[in-house]
Amino acid sequence: MKAVRFHEYGGPEVLAVEDVDLPQPGAGQIRIAVKAAGINPIDWKLRSGHMHTVMPLSFPAGTGLEAAGVIDAIGEGVTGAAVGDAVFGKGRNTMADYAILYQWTTKPAALSFEEAAGYSVAVETATRIIDEVGVQPGEMLLVSGAAGGVGSAVVQLATAAGIRTIGTASAPKQAYLQSMGAIATTYGPGLADRVAALAPAGVQAALDIAGSGIIPELVAITGDPAKVVSIADINASAHGARTSFNPRDATPALAQAAALFVAGAFTLPIERTFPLEQIGAAHALSATGHVTGRIIIAIA
Repeated sequence: MKAVRFHEYGGPEVLAVEDVDLPQPGAGQIRIAVKAAGINPIDWKLRSGHMHTVMPLSFPAGTGLEAAGVIDAIGEGVTGAAVGDAVFGKGRNTMADYAILYQWTTKPAALSFEEAAGYSVAVETATRIIDEVGVQPGEMLLVSGAAGGVGSAVVQLATAAGIRTIGTASAPKQAYLQSMGAIATTYGPGLADRVAALAPAGVQAALDIAGSGIIPELVAITGDPAKVVSIADINASAHGARTSFNPRDATPALAQAAALFVAGAFTLPIERTFPLEQIGAAHALSATGHVTGRIIIAIA
């Protein structure tokens, strides 16, 4: 089969489509014929060597952590799934013709493979950090960097849980944030004043999705560093805030996202779709940090 691999850390140019053996599903796993796979910032951070001290790679290495496709093989102990089922979920080396998933859910018939391919990482991350920041229904949550995949998922999942959101993004993305259900504002100087005007009763929690040194301001806005969680700033703890980098079992969250999609309450728009042979360009676009929604690789 064809799969994307790289043999050293480096820029997008180190990525190559190569011939490799089909992976075999282990106990509790499935193999899918991949229809589409999602690009996430962790993909290019691993490829570049940015994460090598905490997540070292063995070469040659594959890439991709999520995909959507059709089951073609089932590992020992798997129940509730059959060859031919359309699914999406988290896995490994998903930028390939076939890939192993270890957490998945059934894809609704109306949900395209391309959109489903971008759900898993964003949905698991969003669900986890909403829970960890401790925000409750009826409270206000500030989402810094709300227009990307994780931010878009946070806004919609929070709304479904009865949590109000203020989302920050650049000026051209304000209408997009509003369409996701957030109260929209821009980032940059004066954020605290803008947020105070939008939420006179205050903000009870804040999430840092994009980094950029915003933690001290989020702590000041919430008034409590324990109510700030970052997935983008490894130095957040220096200001008393928390970080969240350890994934949980995504299966319940994926099932919830699928149900919300069917109910018309969840979507993750696709900014751009690339063929497998252009994965380097997809990594480069993701690394700009200016993506609205998701970047998807179409496999078949």
